[in-house]
Amino acid sequence: MRIVGGRNRGRALKAPKGQATRPTSDRTRESVFNILNSRLADGFQDLTVIDLFAGTGALGLEALSRGAEQAVLVDNDRAAIKFIEENVRELGEVDNVTILKREATNLGPLPSPANPAGLVFLDPPYKQGLVEPALISLRDNEWLAEKSLCIVEMDAKESFEPPDKFSVIDQRKYGKAAIHILIFAG
Repeated sequence: MRIVGGRNRGRALKAPKGQATRPTSDRTRESVFNILNSRLADGFQDLTVIDLFAGTGALGLEALSRGAEQAVLVDNDRAAIKFIEENVRELGEVDNVTILKREATNLGPLPSPANPAGLVFLDPPYKQGLVEPALISLRDNEWLAEKSLCIVEMDAKESFEPPDKFSVIDQRKYGKAAIHILIFAG
């Protein structure tokens, strides 16, 4: 697994072996970032990015590589946090990243100095019903900026209804994965 674009393009990321962490494939990640390039008027510049269910931190680190200002990487698994910390150090992004060991469905207040996010990635374990509660936690704890984009990866056979104040603006399928792009009208 590698960073697919920006200043860290081609740099390898470390990931745990086994099925406990299911990183977004390089191909899917590249497709998502191509979509985002067309939707973000100012690109990734000055964005705060949140990567929930971060696993390796690949999505948040990809956004930083492309110019995002800061990233908040959240996972509840101790082993995943170790890989995230190692990837952040290897890429020299320590000053731009906040790593949190928390449940994505019970975030609590946004830690200082992070700003509300303009871009959020949610890549939860498939078929566990975590997307809606995670979106509600982001919304209710004020982690989102007005008109922020939320990129949700789910099993293509899963369906969900976005919570109040979220609207689906695009959907794509990549093999067994479905990507839903939501906008937050806070």
